[in-house]
Amino acid sequence: MLAKLTAKNQLTLPKSVLATCEETTYFDVTSESGRIVLTPVRINRADAVRAKLADLGITEQDAADATSWARRDSQSAQ
Repeated sequence: MLAKLTAKNQLTLPKSVLATCEETTYFDVTSESGRIVLTPVRINRADAVRAKLADLGITEQDAADATSWARRDSQSAQ
């Protein structure tokens, strides 16, 4: 089977190949010995959020403090 690389560096993969990876949206892409290897990846959104918070330097304590602050404000409004 052939897949053509477009001018925008995109590939269209054959349906028969993707049939083995049902419900997969993301692939890990690596290069091994001159070959492009696609490995199906299931993204855990919670892990992605944790990674983003870590990148921003937001700790569990920061989140707990923010929650306490928000709850305190909403209780005083009642």
